[in-house]
Amino acid sequence: MPCRSDTLPDRMGLGGKFMNIGIIICDRYKSCAGGKCFRAARNREGAFGIYPEDENLEIVGYTSCGGCPGGNIEYAPEEMIKNGAEVIHLATGMVVGYPPCPRVSYFKKFIEEKYKIPTVVGTHPIPEKYRKTHVNLKTWNSKGWKDLIAPTMAGVDLRLAYD
Repeated sequence: MPCRSDTLPDRMGLGGKFMNIGIIICDRYKSCAGGKCFRAARNREGAFGIYPEDENLEIVGYTSCGGCPGGNIEYAPEEMIKNGAEVIHLATGMVVGYPPCPRVSYFKKFIEEKYKIPTVVGTHPIPEKYRKTHVNLKTWNSKGWKDLIAPTMAGVDLRLAYD
């Protein structure tokens, strides 16, 4: 994914290129402080592993979907784009919650079509405790779900670090 912010002035003395990211979380986690997402972005873990190490990641927007059926999905990306977002991440909470968001695939498709911006499902690695439960429930057995969780399905040690 190319960085389009490489012509911006050096921010905070970091130098190099920037990728500006918006994050949309599930509304049931609206009080989440974002610690796992921000740690994963800083460490290039989970879905943030797609970005090159020489690219500085900056979170330019963080909000919830607005609650079922996701009313904020229609408007939040526009504001994030105005704030410089070059990619939108739908937070890992959308796929690990009980039950997982049944609209996450549609949200991704809608944002990419309406706003012409890449949209990634996932932020931080899936915590092991959630993986175990969903494996037992057979939640993610379909190809569609396997594709959605792939960016956040890390090795066991990393999953345990996010428990």
